[in-house]
Amino acid sequence: MGLNFIKQTLLLLFLFCVNVNLLSAQYADTSSVSADTISVPKSKSNRSKENILISAGVPSLMIAYGIYSLDNKELQKIDNNTDNKVHKNKHLMYNSLDDYLQFSPAVAAFGLNLMGVKSKHKLSDMAIIYALSNTLETGIIYSTKTATKRMRPDGSKDNSFPSGHTATAFVAAEFLYQEYKDQSVWIGVGGYTMASLIGISRILNDKHWVSDVIAGAGIGIISTKIVYWTYPYMQNIFSRKKTKRTQTFILPSYNNKTFGLNFSYRF
Repeated sequence: MGLNFIKQTLLLLFLFCVNVNLLSAQYADTSSVSADTISVPKSKSNRSKENILISAGVPSLMIAYGIYSLDNKELQKIDNNTDNKVHKNKHLMYNSLDDYLQFSPAVAAFGLNLMGVKSKHKLSDMAIIYALSNTLETGIIYSTKTATKRMRPDGSKDNSFPSGHTATAFVAAEFLYQEYKDQSVWIGVGGYTMASLIGISRILNDKHWVSDVIAGAGIGIISTKIVYWTYPYMQNIFSRKKTKRTQTFILPSYNNKTFGLNFSYRF
């Protein structure tokens, strides 16, 4: 198992993510199910729960794989054999391109919006969603790194698990997909392809094990999905606060040759 194994694994995971998102989008557009030509309508809340469960499945499995690899000898063999093959075949590439390219899908998302391509949200909302997704992902990544203290393949530090670069790249890829999936699925494919290449580059740079990359990808995807699931509720909460207004009335009065003011406050 060498470089080909890395490519095949990440490619399969990428394809799974795309297919799951397409499937969830299909469920969202379906208002009924058919059994023996009898349609049974589903409530909106039930369909929403199904969409979330389906969409969360793959990234959750990716995270579980990474966590399980920490103590599983068979999965650790995959990590070690892949790293040995990379060294043996001299596939190492020491560069810092992934420090910058990890953000490229997000740059594409904002760029398309500025070019006039219709996105799911307006630019200000996109900025908030992307910031929240990265904040959630960063919190998960760094708390997990601190807890696990896994040594990097090159022995430089004990913060290998999970891959932060990969998580950031997949946050950006999922963000790009969510904003433009109604325009073209190929926009999302491009974002996920770039994110997968970032994951591969972290292995070739000798900074992460395969399981680090897989878990990082899962964390990036699920973090962004969580923000997209919860953002409409956040908007409702803040919109209510904005529309909640107070009213004050001051009315003059005259009674028994005496002038006065009546004060009324309504909230």
